[in-house]
Amino acid sequence: MNIDSVARFISRLQYQSGEIPWHIDGKTDPWDLVESAMGLNIGGFYDPSKQAFEWMARNQNSNGSWYSSYIKGIPKDRTMETNMAAYIATGLLHTWLITRDTPFLKKMWNCLEKAMDFSISLQTDSGEIYWAKSPEGKVDPMALLTGCSSIYMSLKCALTIARLLNKKKPLWEKAFHKLGRSLKEDISIYNISKSRFSMYWFYPVLSGALTGDAATRRIEKYWKKYIIEGQGVRCVSDRPWVTMAETSEFVLTLFAMGNVNLARIVFSWIQERTYEDGTFWCGYTFPDMTIWPEEKISWTNGVVLMAADALYGLTPAARLFDHNAWDGFLFKECTGETPA
Repeated sequence: MNIDSVARFISRLQYQSGEIPWHIDGKTDPWDLVESAMGLNIGGFYDPSKQAFEWMARNQNSNGSWYSSYIKGIPKDRTMETNMAAYIATGLLHTWLITRDTPFLKKMWNCLEKAMDFSISLQTDSGEIYWAKSPEGKVDPMALLTGCSSIYMSLKCALTIARLLNKKKPLWEKAFHKLGRSLKEDISIYNISKSRFSMYWFYPVLSGALTGDAATRRIEKYWKKYIIEGQGVRCVSDRPWVTMAETSEFVLTLFAMGNVNLARIVFSWIQERTYEDGTFWCGYTFPDMTIWPEEKISWTNGVVLMAADALYGLTPAARLFDHNAWDGFLFKECTGETPA
């Protein structure tokens, strides 16, 4: 794959404001904007990446959230989702690992702090975090396994950033431990309506909530449900639709577990699923190999870059999802330790 071409594609989608839509004239959502910004980091487009985070800071709601979607800066869906708010922490730590730009991290601290406080404000006594507030400000009392797994990863990153900036966040630490216990010990409390989606399968492992034997058991148990051998990962278990984003995230998951050889095999399955300019398809149906949708998607290409980075060590952030690179909620490379 051509790293520069893929990253440059994302940069060309970006508006002068810093906002990065899904595709030309498409919507923007905060989670996928961060994913795109991380892709820009890997391609060396550091200023456009920072501009994306600055757009986040300017458009943050007073309660620390963002709206679920925007069109050229105008809110479209005013739902406020907890995992979308928290994911900025993952993007900011990724940025720092590559650029070591501590002044930028300090500049973004207030934004990050409000975002994490919003997310954990919807945590229950049993540890799970409700997924959203409605446009009217009402909490939707439903916890999603994928979303909470993403928040778990974001809490790790946020607490590592706090350590880097000499900030003490005991409430974040408490939230991290409560959420971790729920993901490890009581997955049954999470809504199963999304269990058709492959992210429901591997996100608890990708985030590091499940590691070791527990991670291996979960991946092996549902392999045949979500994998099309030689092709990639289904977006949903009952549809013959392979997506590059889910496949790349699953590659990151296998890498995180230490199964690098298998990760490389799975990643090889999608290397020819590209347009003439080297950018990756969003997805395709199997076995007829019909590209769908046809739009070139920013965040799809962002996560392909993240998978490539993990497998081939393109940047100092390559091990961000590696389970062995973490000691609880602290990234070892930020604490002076050497990852195993």
